Parts: sequence; C-alpha cells; structure tokens
Amino acid sequence: MPMNRKTTLPLLIVVLALVAGSGWFIWQNTLHNRNTAEKTVNSRQLYTCTMHPQVIKDKPGACPICGMELVKKITALPDTGAPTSNAREAAAPVNVSLSPAQLVTANVATLEVKSEPLSREIAAVGIVQYDQSRQAKVTAWTAGRIDRLHVTSVGSAVSRERPVAEIYSPDLVASQQEYLMALKSRNQLRNSTLSSVVETGETVVASSRQRLRLFGLKESQIAELEKSGKPSTQVAIYSPFSGIVIEKMVQQGQYVNTGEVLFNIADLSSVWVELEVYENEFRNIRIGQQVQIRAQSLPGVSLTGRVALVYPFLDPKTRTVKARVELPNPGMKLKPEMFVNAIIRVPLADGISVPVTAVMDSGKRQLVWVEMAPGKFEPRTVVVGERIGDRLQILSGIAQGDRVVISGGYLIDSESQLNGSSTPKTNGN
Repeated sequence: MPMNRKTTLPLLIVVLALVAGSGWFIWQNTLHNRNTAEKTVNSRQLYTCTMHPQVIKDKPGACPICGMELVKKITALPDTGAPTSNAREAAAPVNVSLSPAQLVTANVATLEVKSEPLSREIAAVGIVQYDQSRQAKVTAWTAGRIDRLHVTSVGSAVSRERPVAEIYSPDLVASQQEYLMALKSRNQLRNSTLSSVVETGETVVASSRQRLRLFGLKESQIAELEKSGKPSTQVAIYSPFSGIVIEKMVQQGQYVNTGEVLFNIADLSSVWVELEVYENEFRNIRIGQQVQIRAQSLPGVSLTGRVALVYPFLDPKTRTVKARVELPNPGMKLKPEMFVNAIIRVPLADGISVPVTAVMDSGKRQLVWVEMAPGKFEPRTVVVGERIGDRLQILSGIAQGDRVVISGGYLIDSESQLNGSSTPKTNGN
C-alpha cells in the first residue's frame, strides 16, 4: 500500500504537466492562425461600384453591370462604442471628380444660379358668390296691379333698356293727370305781367314732375307723357341694370304694395370668390395680391383676380380666415356656389432659388453640389427659405453665377462618402 502512494503521486504530476503543456500549445496555435487571417483580410483591398454596391471585386476594373470604373471599398471599422476619426469624416462629403462616362451614366445635370424676383404660392379653396355690388331688387314704387310680365322665369336675362313688367296704379294715373294740368296752367300763366304768378306756375310743374320720378318714372316716360298729353293706365317698370333674374316673386295679375319686391337681379359679368385661408398663412395675404382661379368643371381654364378684402374675423370651427377675390367672369363660366381652387401669389424679395432636386437634406443640414470645373464638384451647406412650387429659396450658401447640380446629386454624394470626407464649404455671400 505505501508503494502504491509513492507511485501514484509522481504519475499524477506528470499527467497534469502534459495536459497544461498541450493546452498552452493549442491556444498559441489558434491565436497565430487568427492573427494570420486578420492580416490576410486587412491586406486584401476590395473594390465596388458606386451605382451597384453589391458588386465586389478584389482588383480594380469596370462594373460588369453598368461599365463604370470600380472604386476602393472602405472596410467598416470595429464598433468600439466611441466614434472614430474615420467615422466622423464619413459623415461629411468631400470634393468629387467624375469621368465623362460617369457623368453620362449618372445623368448629372447642372444649372447656373441667377437672382430673380421670387414669389410664394399659397393654395386655397373657395366658393363662387354673387358680386353684392352688382345685385339689385326690382320693386313696386307704388301700389297697384301687375297687368303684364315681360319676364316669366328665373334665369331670364333682363336689360335696363327694356321693361320687366307693367303696372296699373290709380295713384300713378292721378299723378300723371296732375302733371298735365300743371303744364297747362304754366303755359297759360307765362303771359302774365306778374313774375310771382309765372314762378308759381313753374314751381307747380317742377313739384308734379318730381312726384312722377318718385313713382319710378324715367325721364323718357315723362317726355312721352308730355308728348301724348294723355295719362297712361299701364306704366312700365325697368330694372336698374342688365343682368340675370335670380328670384321671381310676382305673378301676372297680382296686386302689390308700395316697396314690394318683384324680382332679384344679379350681374354675373363679375363675381366674388370667397377663399378659405388657414390661420397660419393669412398673415401673408394682402389686398391687391394676384390670385389664380381654377375650377374642376372648367379644365384648362384659368382666371385671374385680385384680393379685395381680408375678413377681420376667424371661423372658430374651420380655423380659417376668408379672403374675398374680385374677378371678371367672361362668358359667365363661373357659376355662384361653384367650388374652385386658388393659388395666391405672395411676392418675396429678389433672390436665388434652385430646383428641389438640387438640395439634399440629411435632417441636420442641407447641401448642394457646385460644379467648380468640368467633372469636379464641391459640396456647399446652404440655408433654405420658402418653397416656391418645385423650387426652394436659398438664403445663403451659394451665389449668383454658381453652377449647381440638379440631377445626379445622390451619385456624387455616394462617391464622396466612398472616397472620404471633409467639411462642406459655406459661401459667405
């Protein structure tokens, strides 16, 4: 038994030494193989296509898809939890040079920047309304009976030169007789030697004539009465202006009272458009601004008017302010209660604008690419103002005469990110 203990202990020590030595050898061999593999990967430069990043080659050449020259592929650095210098540089684009073949393939187009008058467009919707200054009511100036109607239905056209109805009024007939008697008396008193008598005759005639005017008779009707010397039992009623009958409230043979409305007349040669402007935009609306009106029922037709009034109150339900636009209505194409779309042009100061496609917005900054020489491009950080249709107002960053990229800018930006980075320049002008 003592011999077994003496034999077992040395053997155990030898076994443990062999196991430890084998583990150390295996660990050193694995570490060596890993380092060798990393060196092999790091020393291997890959190439890719800016238009087709799925293409990866181990040597330079042409893209098998589009034929563009391959560029060096930047290997992603290990994520250490802190931004590296290369990662910081990759966030900003650098100057880029493209070959003629790349320019054609990427469809790169440039435009020279010019200073010009700018105006902002505000879209609004509205409803066509009657021009209230061109509406009138035809009323009975005296009580009587409508013996004849020349207008029988709503929508009929009327003229100020033609009567719309004829009325029989005992009071009007009596007033005509009084006027004829006043004329006869004045003619008899003209030969009097007393001036007071002559003046009295003239005063009576003037008074009787004024009474006829108050009954609604026109000067031509009074002249016809003087010529005929007989009172008319049916006196014509005229509209104050030409237009369209929008309401008819009388029938032939009906008795009417003084001041009773017979017709409502509207002149549609000019109309109002009541626009709804949101409360965050009405501050830009001014009287006299030009407005372009279009209606879905009139495709291809565009009418131009001007803002005549901005209402001094806001609708609490729609949160909008109404703006009244006055515009001519040739051919009466616009009908009352018709829905229309409007574009209000708000003049801005003279300045620079570029197409929307020229500005690349990363969320933190906006930049454009400026062509410094044929095929060479430089990034510029810009400050953007108002959007004007499909263009953007540029407040700073570029100057008049610069040529900006309006097509293919994203290819140039991708090329820049692959090549490295530097901070974009900002034009002080």
